This record gives sequence, C-alpha cells and structure tokens, in this order.
Amino acid sequence: MNSVLHFVLGSRADWHLHRPALPRLRPGLHLVGPLAIVAACVVGWPAFAGAVGEDGSVAFGLWVGSLSIVLMAWSFVLALRPKVLEPLFGGLDSMYRVHRWAGALAVVAMFLHTSVEPEIEDGIRGVSKSVAEGAVDLAGVGEIMLYILVGLSLARVVPYRYWRWTHKLLGVPFVFASWHFFTAEKPYTNGSGWGWWFGLWMLAGICAYLVRVVGVDVFRRGRRYRVVQTEHGTSVTRLELEPIGRPLRRRLGQFAFLKLDVDGMSEPHPFTIASAPENNNLVFFIRRLGDWSQNLPGRELGGREARIEGPFGRFRPLGRTDTPTVWIAGGVGITPFLAALEGIQHHMPSPVLLYAARPEEEDLVLDRLRHAEAARKVELHLFTGADARMTPEVLDLMFPDGMEGIHVALCGPTGLVRSMSAAARRLGADTIETEDFDIRQGFGPERSVEIARVVANRGLST
Repeated sequence: MNSVLHFVLGSRADWHLHRPALPRLRPGLHLVGPLAIVAACVVGWPAFAGAVGEDGSVAFGLWVGSLSIVLMAWSFVLALRPKVLEPLFGGLDSMYRVHRWAGALAVVAMFLHTSVEPEIEDGIRGVSKSVAEGAVDLAGVGEIMLYILVGLSLARVVPYRYWRWTHKLLGVPFVFASWHFFTAEKPYTNGSGWGWWFGLWMLAGICAYLVRVVGVDVFRRGRRYRVVQTEHGTSVTRLELEPIGRPLRRRLGQFAFLKLDVDGMSEPHPFTIASAPENNNLVFFIRRLGDWSQNLPGRELGGREARIEGPFGRFRPLGRTDTPTVWIAGGVGITPFLAALEGIQHHMPSPVLLYAARPEEEDLVLDRLRHAEAARKVELHLFTGADARMTPEVLDLMFPDGMEGIHVALCGPTGLVRSMSAAARRLGADTIETEDFDIRQGFGPERSVEIARVVANRGLST
C-alpha cells in the first residue's frame, strides 16, 4: 500500500511550487502581446455594464462569462506557435507561459460565471428558448469536461503522450461554451457591434483549435530530416539529422520540435539545436528522462526519418562581438552553448562558462567542453558534486567589481536560472538572457517511464 501511495503521490519535492516569475516591466515590444490580451478582456465590459437581474446588477457575472471565451480563444491562438507573435511576447517560452495562464484564468472565469448564475431581465435572446436551453445543458457538460481535462493537465503522473491527447479535447468544451454564449440572453443582439466582437473571438478560437489539431498535427507534419548518427552516453543521447530537401534556417540558441517516424515515438518534443546555423545538419543532445527519451538507446534509428517543426525562440547566447560573455548552464541547459561554441572566433573574447553537471551522466557533453577549453574557445568552470554546488555567491566571488558591461546567458533548471539571474542582475549585468521552456509544467511526480513499462508488460502499444 505504501509503495502504491508513493507511486501516485511521490515525494514532497515533487509537489514543490515555484512562485510564478513575473517579467521585468521594462518598455519593449515583448509587452505588446500581454497588453493586447488585457485590452481584449477589458474592452468588453461596456457591453454588460448596464445589465440588471431580479437582485440587481448582473454585469459582472455576464462579463466574466465573456472573459472565459476571450481568454480561451487567446490560449488556442497561442497554441499555434505563430512566429509572427514571438517578438510581441518575448519568445516562444513566454508565449507558452501566457498560453497556460490564459487557459487557467479562463477556467477561473468560467467557475465565477457559473457560481454567480447571472439571469438578466429584459435581455435579448440569441435564438429560440428551446435551443438556448439545450445550449445551457451542453455548457454544463463542457464545464465538467474542462475541469477534468485541466486536472489531467496539472497531474504530471499522467505521461506526456497521454496528456497530449487529452489536451486536444479542450476544444470541445470551448465549442459548447461558445454556443451557449451565442444563444443566451444578453444586453445586445448577435448582429450588433458587440455581437460581432465576441463572435469573432469565438470564431478565432474554434479556427485556431482546428488548425492546430487537424491542420498542423495531421497534415503539416514538419520539415523532413533523416537520422545519420547517434551516440549514447550514460544518460544523454546525441542525435544528428541531415535534411531531406531544404534545410532549416535558424539562429543560435533556437530550438525545434522533433518527431521521429518510429513506432511509438511520433509525438513532438522540444529540444534546443546544438549545431551552428552554418551547419545544415541538426544536432540534439537529449537527456533520457521520460519514456520517449528512454527509448532512444533501444531503437535502431540510423536512416530513419524525422520531422522538424521550428525553429523557435529568441535566446541569444552571444552579445555583441566585443562584449564579455558569461554562460550559466545546468544539465542539458548546456545545449545552446554547444552550438554557440562552433561560432566563436579567435578575435572574440572567450565566454566564461559555469556549468553544473553530474560527470557520470553528462559524459558526451563534458568531452566536447574539454576540447573547447583546450582550444581556448571557453573558460570552463565545472560544478560537479554536492560540495561544489553552483550558488549565487559564486558570482560574487568571481566578479567582486560587479558585472557591468557583461552579457549573461542562462539555461537550465528553473531554480538555478532564477537564482543566478537575480544575482547577475544585482551585480549590474549589462544584458541577461534566459529561456525557461517547459511545454507542460504541472504538479506531482513524473511517472512516464514506470507507466510505459506497465503498459508494455501487458502487451499494449506504447
């Protein structure tokens, strides 16, 4: 019984909640996207401001109902990963954070709307009473579906591949809620300006959902590549892919979604590209953590096709040509810096690299870093044990005069990135680049490997 509870509940560390990292409110193009979402929510308030019911104003209840529609529509639009919107949010990692927050707040808004149950007097019905009542029943079903699907999204014990399929169902409750919103009594007609405003948001959300689930996932599978080399370290696998046709154009520090045309490994996973943009081949260093990555050593991948979607991201490992650079990495967060090493020229100042790693696990990576250090491309500082932990005090010791004029780039576990970027900011670093990309997040233990073994032992497809 205790083993079952531990499997489901994990340890206390599995439930550790990180305080949401708020963006620095410095002026810039990256604020346009979040401000556009806020504006889209606030602008609808006048449509309901004068609505009254039997017990007084019902404006708030109606308005939060519209909020759930607008926020969920935004969440579906951002799930398309449109590159044109990346600069408006500060990169795809920020877009995904906004995507998750928009979806979460949409659920909260729906809960508030159904809790208040606003009944407007002398409202204008969108369709006949019988159709509207049927739409209410569908909205109730959609609400239950939404709570269940969001719960599955937050529970990391559900493996990624199964979560991904349940995540595709979120469009169903949105369609039900939109139909209810369209048919319900409101202070305006569906043919009015407000009717068009909210109608366009409903249409945008439904279209974005269909394009993502049908257009992108089924028909537009990504650019074709072929696996030409694999190397398996103790816990890291290196994949090299050559293009079949036109190669992917990219910048340093970007990542892509990788799908292998291998049975059981066709779902997309994001990985940073570890080869320089001048190299037509793509290289990925993949740490074997989940069931998908654990399968890599056991599969014959040579010559197999892969699909690449991307590139994405605005992470800049290097500053200006003459700018001193400090890299801070943990685990496979070293990947964008491996690509940047290929672009280091002799006239450029060698970056200072602080790397927290487990030497018995990152052997493929450490070999390459030591070769780069021998070639004087990087000044390497390794933190490889419990007695050599990378802490913010390390920067105080290394830069007693501060970090003014230094370009700092960080990539790795969330806790490391947050603590070290705060220290670099305190020391006056000129620019600080971070990328915290977790496509799922959630709470609880991650059990994809164990569940995959159980499914395999029962003779089911994994």
